[in-house]
Amino acid sequence: MELRNIAIIAHVDHGKTTLVDALLKQSSNFRLKIDAPKELIMDSNELERERGITIFSKNAAVKYNNVKINIVDTPGHADFGGEVERIMRMVDGVLLLVDAKEGPMPQTKFVLRKAIQTGHKIIVVISKIDKPDARPEWVLNATYDLFFELGATEDQIEFPVVYAAATYGKAGLTKNLDSMEDIKPIFETIINYIPKPKIDDTKPMQMLTVNLVYDNYKGRIAVGRLYSGVLKKGMNVAHINRDKEIKKAELSAVMLFDGLNRIDVEEARAGDVVALAGISDITIGETIADIENPIALPVIKIDEPTIKMVLGVNTSPFKGKEGQYTTSRNLKERLEQELETDVALTVQVTETTDRWIVSGRGELHLSILIEKMRREGYELEISKPQVIFKENPSTGSGQERKLEPIELVSIEVPEAYSGTVIEIMGKRLGVMRDMRLDRNIALMDFAIPTRGLIGIRDKFMTVTKGTGIINSIFLGYEEYKGDMATLAHGSIIATEGGTSNTYGLITAQGRGVLFIGPGVPVYEGMVVGENAKDGDVSVHACRAKELTNFRSRNEGVQERLETPLNLSLEDALDYIGDDELVEITPKSIRIRKMFLTENERKRSKRDQKIGPLTK
Repeated sequence: MELRNIAIIAHVDHGKTTLVDALLKQSSNFRLKIDAPKELIMDSNELERERGITIFSKNAAVKYNNVKINIVDTPGHADFGGEVERIMRMVDGVLLLVDAKEGPMPQTKFVLRKAIQTGHKIIVVISKIDKPDARPEWVLNATYDLFFELGATEDQIEFPVVYAAATYGKAGLTKNLDSMEDIKPIFETIINYIPKPKIDDTKPMQMLTVNLVYDNYKGRIAVGRLYSGVLKKGMNVAHINRDKEIKKAELSAVMLFDGLNRIDVEEARAGDVVALAGISDITIGETIADIENPIALPVIKIDEPTIKMVLGVNTSPFKGKEGQYTTSRNLKERLEQELETDVALTVQVTETTDRWIVSGRGELHLSILIEKMRREGYELEISKPQVIFKENPSTGSGQERKLEPIELVSIEVPEAYSGTVIEIMGKRLGVMRDMRLDRNIALMDFAIPTRGLIGIRDKFMTVTKGTGIINSIFLGYEEYKGDMATLAHGSIIATEGGTSNTYGLITAQGRGVLFIGPGVPVYEGMVVGENAKDGDVSVHACRAKELTNFRSRNEGVQERLETPLNLSLEDALDYIGDDELVEITPKSIRIRKMFLTENERKRSKRDQKIGPLTK
């Protein structure tokens, strides 16, 4: 059976996963129950379904006219861009999805550049052609401009174009939706345009590990492309790690992809995408080679973390009441398990046994990990995310220069809000790279320090009244851009424990915005709202009205309690200050002060010891 290996790349929410589902459903080897719900098959993770984005890259395989097509569905968010870059080493061609209304977007540019640099042939699929405001001609011209801008070769620019309405499972070589019948035009274009895998029979066996999957029974599974040779179950291989050290290993299982499943096989041949079990310490970018003639493939560079936070055991008065896993041993084992498959994550030990410094590619990357742990029954607390700085020796002076991560932020807002957005970005040291108007929509690009993006999304959505779109990709490390104006931050803190009461909350409400309503368990030092002014204020949120035999003058006038602001995990991470923590349990997300009593907070300020969570 012939082989084709392709990756599907696109901007967030451009219909990539929907198209993969359509290809799966119309392939010859996929069977879907008639009564199965119409849902995104590839977005199998609960978080992916809720957020509508692909977080974890996945493999699938379809068969069409005696051709096996290995498909890699890759993440579209920049925080998971490291996975996208690695996938380019596993495939021979790319399906580039572009929204029929929005056209090429920033993260499309980032991934497409990698595909072009690798020399892959690219098929452009203009998706969502069924949109009432679709403009395929404009989108196609913008895509050509992007190929020229990224330095595509003449052969790459002569790309085939397929129009698709993946929701209906239809595609065609023209943009006429009525003439489309099924998804077969995409299958035909892949077979005719994407080359077969290049195999050098003279080379010994070589496979590059591109992804990792963890299985409860088989352990760590290495996924990658077999460039040459044959792999068989039970055979001895050479494992070449990142330090060029060679270790002997025995394969306990060899698997290929069929539909959405991994199936055990006796052997796998060169050109195919293979999954292997039996090498417990393998990681991404390492080579599995012939035991007699071990030759390493070029190591894949893994993106460096840019954001860190301190994660620790829950120490609040409510610890152990809502979670199943609450000890330091539980957290340590869970973090070690995550390191098995997420190579962009790093975990460092601290001076204490119940605290770890966890670093990742961005706020979303870390918040996804925390949310997974919360849903699995873990209790924990985390500190404010901080940017990871670097020190580099300068040329000439001999002194070290401070470097910080810089992001390229692309913003799409109605023109009326553009001035406000420019002001916000300027306060956070953002420098405008580009600005253009399209149908009364302002499209702006800024280069901004990563620390300027911490906490910006909530502010951005507020000033644009929920109509703005903001995306970012990592540019690299540059010289420190200077101090940033500190935003006003003040919290409303509970002075006593108990159950929140309407009477006490009405008093607190006059100070700012509440995070809780009546009837909520509260402890001393818990943050129950945001102060409208800079600085913290303490309130008795559990205070009840004293009952007497006398009627007050305004007895009939009832004060109204506003609906509290329900903070998500990302909102809480954006909000907290340096002296605050987020307490996370399977049932609750609470914000608390690092020091719970007022005397402790005063003493810490006096001694100037407010610092990281490890204090």
